[in-house]
Amino acid sequence: MLENLRIKLVKIAKEAEKYGLCKEKTGSFSIKDKTTGYVLITPSQVNRSQLRPENICIVDSNGSPIEIQSEMRPSREILMHLEVYKEKKDVRAIMYTHSLYATIFAVANKGIPPVVADARYYGGYIYVAPYEKAQTIELAKSVIEPLRKSDACLLERHGLLVVSDDVDKVLLKARYVEDVAEIYYKALLLNKFKEPNRLDKDELK
Repeated sequence: MLENLRIKLVKIAKEAEKYGLCKEKTGSFSIKDKTTGYVLITPSQVNRSQLRPENICIVDSNGSPIEIQSEMRPSREILMHLEVYKEKKDVRAIMYTHSLYATIFAVANKGIPPVVADARYYGGYIYVAPYEKAQTIELAKSVIEPLRKSDACLLERHGLLVVSDDVDKVLLKARYVEDVAEIYYKALLLNKFKEPNRLDKDELK
């Protein structure tokens, strides 16, 4: 069931690795089906080079299995995906990655301001959700408030979460986040850690 969304999710996951947003078996990706409310999510510990549409796990809004191959398990970040879909009804796609520059800021517990116009594509400023242990409901709940302000959120000492109301734009948003994170990081180094100027709200519209 939901074959087209399975195919789309595999494509997003593989392209995320191609663009360097995640490596090997890290990261997780999901899509929420508008009609059924079911969530399609990548399986845990499967190399993306080997990922097939039939490997995608389908669960309901509570995480109960709808269609899962016997040897597959949903991503270990499933609680976070489900909590975001529960609290943000407009979200249709989610990416969780450890992209290099964004994760540097997550580890440093430092938000990423809008230093270039590309930041407009995900909402401008990227806030940091406070540290919670991985794969817990506390971590899942920690991202909700930052995501009310932006479509991207850093998880302290973990990585990056990106959401979108348009399935086809979630990967692009994640790429913009990583580009802006790299520009900001290198600008800080070049300026000897003096903060660069930021775009104001009018410039981001």
